[in-house]
Formats: sequence, structure tokens, C-alpha cells
Amino acid sequence: MLNPQGRVPVSLIIDDSTCLVNLNRFAVPQFAEAWRGRQGPDFTKYNWRDWPHEIPDSFVRKFAEWCHDNGVKGKYSVVPYPACVGRIDRVLPGWTQSQLDQSIALVRDLVTPDWDIHPEMVTHTWVIDTKTGHPFPERSPKFQENWEWSVNRSADELSDYLSYALTILKNVGLPADGVTTPGGFGNRSMPQLAAATLQSVRSVFGPQPGLIPHFFRNLFDKGDESVAPRVLFASDLDTDDPKCVVSVIGCTGDWTGGWDNSTPVGANAFITQDLQQGRMVDVISRDQPACMVCHWTGIHFNGQELGFKVFQEVVSRLRNRYGNHLKWMKLSEISRYWAARELTTLQWSDARSGLKFQAPFACPGFTFRVPLSATPAPEGLKEVTNAEQLRPGTYIKDPKSLTCCIDLPRGKSQLRLFKSEGTR
Repeated sequence: MLNPQGRVPVSLIIDDSTCLVNLNRFAVPQFAEAWRGRQGPDFTKYNWRDWPHEIPDSFVRKFAEWCHDNGVKGKYSVVPYPACVGRIDRVLPGWTQSQLDQSIALVRDLVTPDWDIHPEMVTHTWVIDTKTGHPFPERSPKFQENWEWSVNRSADELSDYLSYALTILKNVGLPADGVTTPGGFGNRSMPQLAAATLQSVRSVFGPQPGLIPHFFRNLFDKGDESVAPRVLFASDLDTDDPKCVVSVIGCTGDWTGGWDNSTPVGANAFITQDLQQGRMVDVISRDQPACMVCHWTGIHFNGQELGFKVFQEVVSRLRNRYGNHLKWMKLSEISRYWAARELTTLQWSDARSGLKFQAPFACPGFTFRVPLSATPAPEGLKEVTNAEQLRPGTYIKDPKSLTCCIDLPRGKSQLRLFKSEGTR
């Protein structure tokens, strides 16, 4: 089993984005209130009053169009009830209904073709009582999404909360196959979070045949720990309703400006100017998906666009170093590929039957290599001469192996590797 088309998946994970609201301008005073008089992070140091209330749709359009033109894909959060300012499916105080409708339409029409949409819980600040729709009255870290509320919660409790967030997005026509957790949400309840993601996505947006819920919770920005996705809770794989959930892992720090408009670390942390070092180089060299992490506040950087400029430089350097060896993908696409990669079984039968597949999930661009000692001619596939030409429906052969790229269907299928029986 190889990477899709023999390439390394890359992606950009954008946190703290939503419609119109500059989330962290409103979040900082709520964070400060939660920690007032308690030992912990100091949020009083931020000059949040100087930050703009809005990240305008003109910047969303500029960013999305540049990314589309450069083939960039990833995940874009839409916080459904940003910092308790207002629910995007009801009213957003400070903006007209027309402005809100236009902002949602911009995300739906321009962003979603290249980006997965995730709720980043409900508010990213105070926890909402899903029975009343109002924040709980206690003002402490225990009732902040970022900190303690998720600790010791059951999968059903977390699923109820995630479903509340997903439903708001569904109400405005934004599909979501996954969720993003704000701050420390779920970091001490990972099994429950994974199960809740599986339950809530299927409940709100399914059941759909082949739906693969996924979530972004963890990142490893240094070291040798694998950043490959984790396929969890796989079940019913031989039925018409297979199930699993995928944990997508980020591989970088927030080096484009931060959620708090801190000075960007810069492009060199991702990939150095001479293209030889940096975290992206480290991860790509392992053939593992390289999912960069950033925050929308830092990308916009109070209108200075400092984070955007850093990211543009990173994309340029990656292109110069790797050319077509990388494949930009949404998190849902990476999740689907990894689920297929780990859960599909391949079996060699004989020259007549060739390879037999049992795939619980369909997967475009499924790529694999078979060791062979004879000249193959896979039925229905076209031979290409180098890896850059590898596309679904093609294959490459060398004296010892055969590499095939196919659109793998769900269920049972087979691929004959020889046109005539008797050649092995």
C-alpha cells in the first residue's frame, strides 16, 4: 500500500476561522474572565481592544482564490456560535442579515470545493447548555471549551455537544464530515472524543454509505513520533454500513502568526530558504502526511496579512523542492485514503483472477505495489513511464515490481495482472 499516486499528502489546517467575526478579539476577554483570580495563563496582557471586530469577506475571497490557483487544500473551521457573539444560523449582532447570508454563501460556494468545513466546537469560549442554548452561568475554566469541561465526559455527552455544533452548520447548508477541538478540548478524553465524533457526524449528516467521520485534536511539531492518521473504532466492515473514525494529526506549530497576533516564527521553521531543512522536510522524508497548522487570526494579522505572506512563501519553497511529488488534500480525503489503506485487504489468487480486493470504503487514487518476476499487463489500465504520470487507471512497471493506481470501489473487486493465463 503506497501513498495516493505515489505522492506525499500535504494539507493546511486552519483553526479559529468563522463567518465575519474576528473570533479571538472577542475570545480574549472571556478567557481572561475564566482565569480571573486563578493561577494559570495571563490573558490581561493582550491589547485585544485594538484588534478589528471583523475579518472581512474580501480577505476570505483573496485567500481562497490564491489557494485554489495554487492547488492548496485543507480544513477551514467555521465556529458556529463564535465567542457567543451570535449563532450563524440565527443572528450575528453587529452585522446585517444580508452580510451574514453573503458570508455563509462565500464559504459554501468558494471555500468548500477545496476545504473541509469543521465546527470548532460551539463557541470556542463558554460552554453552551444544549438544552437552553445559553452559556452555563459559572465563569471558570470548568465551563470553557478550551479547558476543563470535556474532562471525564462520556462519549454520549460529548456527542450531544458535537451534534449541537454540527447542526448549526447543517442549518446554513455547510456540510461537515469532521470536527476540530479548541484548545485542550478532549485531550484527556480521547477515546470518548473519537467515539463522539463517529456518533455525532453520522447522526447529523448521515448515515451515508461510506461516510468516514474524522477529527483534528493532536499535533506533533517536533520529534520522531508518527504523524500518520489513526484509524479508530472500525466495525461492521463486511456489511453495507461499515464504520470508522479517523484522527488526523498536525505536524507543525503555529508559525504563521498565532491565534494572538504574535510575531510569526516564519517560513524557515517549515522549510529553510535553501530547501534542505525544516519540519516539513522532516515529515515528507518519512512519506507521512504533512498537515500544517495555523490560526485564521494570524493569517489575517489585523489586516497586515503577515501569516498569509509566510504561508505563501512556504508553498513556493515546497513547490521548488518537491515539484509534483506532493499532493494537496482535504483532511476528509486523507482520512478516506488512510481508512482504505489500513482496512482494505488484498489477496493474490492466480493468474486468471489476479488481485482480489475487499474494500469497506471506496477510495479514489488507491495506489499499491506488487512484486512480480514476469511482465504484467493489467487489464483496463494504461502504462505510463514515470511516477509523475501516475493517475487513476494507470500503472508503472520495472523489472521487479508493478505499481498500480486505481479508483477502488467499495466491496469486492479484482484486477487481473496478466492478459493471458499461465504467465506468473
